[in-house]
Amino acid sequence: MIDPRILRDDPDRVRAAQAKRGLSDEVVDRALSADAARRAAIATFESRRAEQKQLGKQVAKAQGDEKAELLARTKALAAEVKEADASREAAEEEWQAALMSLPNLAAPEAPEGGEDDFVVLEEVGTPRDFAAEGFEPRDHVELGRMLGAIDLERGAKVSGSRFYFLTGVGAQLELALVNLAMEQAREAGFTQVVAPSLVRPRAMEGTGFLGQAADDVYRIEGEDLYLVGTSEVPMAAYHSDEILDGASLPLRYAAFSPCFRKEAGSHGKDTKGIIRVHWFDKVEMFVYSTLEESYAEHERLLGWEKQFLDKLELAYRVIDVATGDLGLSAIRKFDCEAWIPTQGKYRELTSTSNCTEFQSRRLDIRVREGGEVRPAATLNGTLTAIPRTIVAILETHQQADGSVRVPKALQPYLGGREVLEPVQP
Repeated sequence: MIDPRILRDDPDRVRAAQAKRGLSDEVVDRALSADAARRAAIATFESRRAEQKQLGKQVAKAQGDEKAELLARTKALAAEVKEADASREAAEEEWQAALMSLPNLAAPEAPEGGEDDFVVLEEVGTPRDFAAEGFEPRDHVELGRMLGAIDLERGAKVSGSRFYFLTGVGAQLELALVNLAMEQAREAGFTQVVAPSLVRPRAMEGTGFLGQAADDVYRIEGEDLYLVGTSEVPMAAYHSDEILDGASLPLRYAAFSPCFRKEAGSHGKDTKGIIRVHWFDKVEMFVYSTLEESYAEHERLLGWEKQFLDKLELAYRVIDVATGDLGLSAIRKFDCEAWIPTQGKYRELTSTSNCTEFQSRRLDIRVREGGEVRPAATLNGTLTAIPRTIVAILETHQQADGSVRVPKALQPYLGGREVLEPVQP
């Protein structure tokens, strides 16, 4: 959540931030009203409690009728204190709910607008001109079938739409990508992690995924557990309720986990293939930092993502995501989008967000530097989301006969194989 002092001291800044995201500022007024009610309820409770304590001292010294009167007043006051305490708790809950519903304040540098209002920061590499090479590129579905790498039919039979099997070289490609990503992360000083995909509600709420993204989250019925859509969730909660040593920062983790998403609102989008699916595996970078250092760390995360895509020899672009398309927790987000030849456009492969202190305030993660204790900053960045990365590799590096050239960086993880050969026409 945002710093409450910003809301109290500069509510117009919060209103402007809401407008920049294309959201109503009604929640700002509601939060301010709830804060005022909370403060009044606290004052009333403390006044009644002070009177109750003072009365207790008087009762101890009183005699006869005076004591009887004081005892009667004590009884009545006890009821008032109980009522004031209940009012205080209710006001606190309303204040917390209003505060939790406010998204992080978008960075001034983030472009304003919706999904299509991003700004292209950089284009890397040149998309292949298949016409100049004399053949029409096949899509990843056909290539996956020819290579014996992707089985969509049996995925749908076993689990339903937007599920799949990776088989043969498809499974080998996943493992190669995970190993390459983890090796790069280890060499960059990240601690490698295999993270749980089931978390308690606090972890999901603390990272902001029970807000605007709640419709896309799977909940286990009858259990107090959710399936995560990214290992950002368990990694953000990893140090919850802890005070970190400032000298140990940044703490960098690279976490592998399966990810699950309902893909709510995507009806009719990417129904073919493995671009948009309900389950996929991913390696996610997660960093704990100080607020001041988080901005430079955000750029470093983007650099590691670009480094990985360069190793895969893909053409891609980097975009600065517009405020209306930011998640609840992020102040700024950069996406790397790879060129998908058969779609004739760039599609998101990786994303990195600076969430500043938003998640750490919700999860009570603090940093001690000298004599000061304050909230940590958190950042996340995808190193590889497997299905889309496989799509980009197959379509980008295909050859006329349906074989696929293996990027040099991946070859050691595929037994030195330089080309994936079709197993069926």
